Amino acid sequence: MSDQHAGRLRRLADELAEVGLPTGALGDGPGGDLLIEEVDRALRPQVHERRVASCGSILDPAADPATWARATNLEVGRAPTGDRSADASRWYADGLSSWLLRRTSGDDEWIMFDRPAGSERDLVVLARAAVATIVQRHPSGTVRIVGEFGVLRWNGLEWHHEPPVASWIDAISAGGAAGDTEVLTALLGFAVHDLGSLGIGALLIYRAATEAEPPGPPVEQLVPTPPTPPPLQIRTAFHLAPLRHALAQVDGAAVFDHAGVLRQLGVRIVPSADATERVDPFGGTRHTSGRRYSFDDPSATVIAVSADGPVSVLRNGEIIGRSSASL
Repeated sequence: MSDQHAGRLRRLADELAEVGLPTGALGDGPGGDLLIEEVDRALRPQVHERRVASCGSILDPAADPATWARATNLEVGRAPTGDRSADASRWYADGLSSWLLRRTSGDDEWIMFDRPAGSERDLVVLARAAVATIVQRHPSGTVRIVGEFGVLRWNGLEWHHEPPVASWIDAISAGGAAGDTEVLTALLGFAVHDLGSLGIGALLIYRAATEAEPPGPPVEQLVPTPPTPPPLQIRTAFHLAPLRHALAQVDGAAVFDHAGVLRQLGVRIVPSADATERVDPFGGTRHTSGRRYSFDDPSATVIAVSADGPVSVLRNGEIIGRSSASL
């Protein structure tokens, strides 16, 4: 390795540590070297006839690949890479349906799935099932590092760190969160990995109040009421695609009931005079509106997703959780 190459890898390791990658993942030794090498390759992809190749690597999984199918709902095929170099092996790993599994022992494999599994949500599930760190260069150009530390995204200009959703739920629940923890977890995961990862700005309102309790503050319905039946449920995996697609096309907030069912879409929030006076602006218009709505509706948890990725959780006019990027 040339001095120039080694210096570049050291600078990359320092940069990743600054934005949230644990020092344990970057520690001295083959494991840390393997991770930095894969991230460097993802940031500097192979270009052939103006086509930039995607790629994906699964690093040092602690779980046997034979156990991944149940946790991921994927059919998993495996093949040894033999004596091929890592560079030659990457030619066959698109980071969607095919992956390069690399081990510090050098016993590398190709992993193939029966369908593409390259979304950020897929990577979080896969990293959890494999107990591994995943590095991906998506065809869109986004580079992701996914592991027990959460998700680090490179958008071409800077890194952004999203901590694990579980750590958010602990913080949100610490003050006696109103509502169903499973629904909150599903909503936050949807906000981070389905909306924020794709640059879809949104305002999600979770009303923990049951139908027997008073309705929330008045809002202005701007688009038709969501379909029911069947109702779109945040905890149903195949309902997330239509939810994401709709939110990418409308302004206004999406309102979910205590069970996580979408009840209203594209609503305009009108804060009370009291909320306008007592609750300071926060970020842009979307975040400020969400914060003031949460003041007017104490039973609600509001999740604001910025179009450039950061996510904030609001309740009672207060900010109770934020991703690491500042607004």
